[in-house]
Amino acid sequence: MGIVKISDLMHDNLRSASDALSRSINAQAEHWMRIGMLSELHPELCHGDICQLLMRAKQAGDQSLAFFTQELQPPAAAPKPARKALR
Repeated sequence: MGIVKISDLMHDNLRSASDALSRSINAQAEHWMRIGMLSELHPELCHGDICQLLMRAKQAGDQSLAFFTQELQPPAAAPKPARKALR
C-alpha cells in the first residue's frame, strides 16, 4: 500500500462519485484505476465488457489480473472429429 498524490479537482470528483455510488473514496479510486488499467490492456473492449468481466471475476472469487488475461484469450479450437476411412 502506498500514497498516491492527486489533484484537488480529482479528489473532488472522487468524493462526488463515491457518494453517488455508495463507495469509499479509496474504493472509488481503485475502481477507476482497475477500469483504466483494463481499458489500456484491452482497448478492443468497451466499458460494459470490462464491467461484465469484473462481475464474472467477482463471482468466480478471482480478483487477479490472471483471470482477465485468461478470460480474454480466444477459446481453444475444439478438436475436429476423426473421419471414418472410406473403403
